[in-house]
Amino acid sequence: MDRMTTPRAGSIADDKPDKIIHPVMVRITHWINAIAIVMMVMSGWRIYNASPLFDFRFPSELTLGGWLGGAIAWHFAAMWLLVINGAVYLGYGLYSEHFKKDFLPLRIADLIADTRAALTFKLDHESGHYNSVQRLLYLGVIGVILLVVLSGLAIWKPVQLYYLTSLLGGYEIARHVHFFAMSGIVAFVLVHLTLVILVPKTLPPMFTGRAYRKEMESQT
Repeated sequence: MDRMTTPRAGSIADDKPDKIIHPVMVRITHWINAIAIVMMVMSGWRIYNASPLFDFRFPSELTLGGWLGGAIAWHFAAMWLLVINGAVYLGYGLYSEHFKKDFLPLRIADLIADTRAALTFKLDHESGHYNSVQRLLYLGVIGVILLVVLSGLAIWKPVQLYYLTSLLGGYEIARHVHFFAMSGIVAFVLVHLTLVILVPKTLPPMFTGRAYRKEMESQT
């Protein structure tokens, strides 16, 4: 008869996942959103190059679509993917109270303290918990994505959606709003990737959804 043995400390059993920190809906919408944003930005740069707002153009190697018509097709395909996925995410976030539990409350005092800690590389990162800087960034990028969609619609249909175009200050100003909103999304992505590089343990849970027991115990 085989003897039952107890797993020793440091064995494989210690790494057994036991806490879900990213629900499956959050993970799915996160990666679809990432794909849509990359498609929108790269095709948007190609569209920008056809009629630049400023005295520079983006390298063609960083653009998508090959030519203006192709870039516009990619851009609108990505836009609808972003809108539909965003609606699903917002609906889930409100229904499941994901926003309330993970992004709120957002207090000024906590934000100042966490920003100071981040600038001195002393900001702790706990799996499954968003600090004040992360909460502000995530809430902010949701607003910026909404702005980039609305300004894009105003540019696309300035006559049919004249009220939206007028609200944004007219066609030319709407183009600038769209450009800077896009730039804000790119800045968020760069900060997001930098944080992942600095704290690589945050990446696996975005695929698996789980934090491991050993990691959770090391944070207590």
